[in-house]
Amino acid sequence: MLKPILISLCLAVSAHAQHRLLVSGCGYGEVAVFAEDGTREWSFAEKNEADDAWLLPNNDIVMAYKYGIRIVRPDWKSGKGGEILNDRPTPNKGETHSCQPLPDGGFLIGESYDGVSFIVELDAALKKTKRIELKGLGGKHQTFRQIRKTPQGTYLITQQQKGGVAMEIDADGSTIRKFPDGRFSAERLDNGNTLIACGDAHRFIEVDAENNIVWALEQNDLPGISIGFAAGVQRLPNGNTIFCNWGGHGGTAGDSIIEVTPDKKVVWSTSPGKANRAANVKVIE
Repeated sequence: MLKPILISLCLAVSAHAQHRLLVSGCGYGEVAVFAEDGTREWSFAEKNEADDAWLLPNNDIVMAYKYGIRIVRPDWKSGKGGEILNDRPTPNKGETHSCQPLPDGGFLIGESYDGVSFIVELDAALKKTKRIELKGLGGKHQTFRQIRKTPQGTYLITQQQKGGVAMEIDADGSTIRKFPDGRFSAERLDNGNTLIACGDAHRFIEVDAENNIVWALEQNDLPGISIGFAAGVQRLPNGNTIFCNWGGHGGTAGDSIIEVTPDKKVVWSTSPGKANRAANVKVIE
């Protein structure tokens, strides 16, 4: 799993991230790695919506590209492209927007279809090992975005649609919890709370075990920055939060990736690559 980089806290807004970043998104046009100084280390052209990507322990990259999941061995020397080691298109013209590496070397994905969707676990060779059916979540493009398996063995799913909320699903496919909001991602934190990106609700929230919102970053909380579509988000060990301010769906102009402190001070903001189209960001080593 990815291990975020620890940095000293800097309250002055920087022009670059001060972290090594893996970035992708909808309309972004590539999956890319940027160095701490903001220079592009590597990129892989991807015209489709790429809402999730991870650097694996062996330096390969797994990515969801709307119509499937693939594993790429980057050509780090040239800084572009690489060998596609495996590619699994989503069956029956479904959509796949999520790909979480699992501790056993496999992957968690979501397969979205009209009226029915599936939580799917794959082995390292991208062969299906488990499939959980969910109905009534809407059309295939409005269902899953990033989904995550928790340390408790449950699944956090999101619905990319008006009125959609994040939900927690057990291993049998039953809904055991609905969150106050959540249209792009939900991630279980080390403290047991859940960090949620709320898409077109223009905010990020942290929810405790009793469903109380214990922290929120609302649309206009940051001076000079308006949160558009609240997309990819990551909590760092120092308590800071990195998030993507995606510019689609009528989103606002401005830097697309931002780091804030717990008391909502901006540490840095940047638009690496194509401005306003980053929807997925991960701090990597």
